[in-house]
Amino acid sequence: MTMATVLTVQGLIKNYGSFRAVDGISFSVPRGQAIGLLGPNGAGKTTTIQVLLGITKVNGGTIHYFGQNFQHHRQACLQRINFSSSFNTLQGRITVWENLLVYAQLYRVQHSKQKIMELVDYFQINNLLHERLWDVSAGQKTRVNLIKALLNDPELILLDEPTASLDPDIADKLLSLIEQLKRDRQLSLLYTSHDMAEVTRICDEVIFLDHGKIVAQDTPLGLTKRITHSQLQLSFDGDQTKLQQVLKPYQVRYTFPTSFSIRINLPEQLIPKVIFNLSQAGVWITDIEITKPTLEDVFLQIARGQHDIT
Repeated sequence: MTMATVLTVQGLIKNYGSFRAVDGISFSVPRGQAIGLLGPNGAGKTTTIQVLLGITKVNGGTIHYFGQNFQHHRQACLQRINFSSSFNTLQGRITVWENLLVYAQLYRVQHSKQKIMELVDYFQINNLLHERLWDVSAGQKTRVNLIKALLNDPELILLDEPTASLDPDIADKLLSLIEQLKRDRQLSLLYTSHDMAEVTRICDEVIFLDHGKIVAQDTPLGLTKRITHSQLQLSFDGDQTKLQQVLKPYQVRYTFPTSFSIRINLPEQLIPKVIFNLSQAGVWITDIEITKPTLEDVFLQIARGQHDIT
């Protein structure tokens, strides 16, 4: 059975004068899935989010929410989605409570005060309700933005660096809530972040942008598998020369962080053979640590312009 799609983007283009910030990208967000939109600063992530929210006009391509053309059914589409960012988008002159109440009324939320208090309790900002928004910290503003984004029970949330200003405990609560909403309500997400562990935890698929183009797209596991080399770190007792002699035929890169440790970059399938041969050569290995590629390694390669990670 084909999974329903809540957002479909085709050939999206956004120019700022002669600069093309988003260059013909296409992707979709299935219902109940979290799609990570990643890339180095300036890759086009935030611009893409702004275009998808209608904050800035598109120069080319089409956007469909729930099968409806966003350009022709803007209000109907916006009623079913929401947005949150670590960058404040609320009114600083009024209180946290007034901000949330205004948005609840704009969204026509049923039992709005009860809904606000449920979310306020969850995100632990009860003591901030009567504070003016511009008097609270960046992390507290982020929590208020998150509550605002959840008020209308959206089917799709666009999250731009949502945990950037949050304490680890509150960030974990947000991620746990997202996991619960995905499971219980089939909530869909388009998610930007620089925290690769967070993306690996939340996202079903990851899209990497660079200079406005999609340069890689796969599951987090699929992307990390494209990097075929792992890192083997050994502590040993003995002469470095023996290790160098054993490793020479393999033509692998290695360094000696200390006199009694070596860090080797090599294909994963060679690790057992290298360890065995070192032992056979009389190298006394006292500790072994194997580090496999992570999504952060993929990010770093793309950020450094190495798009071919297959």
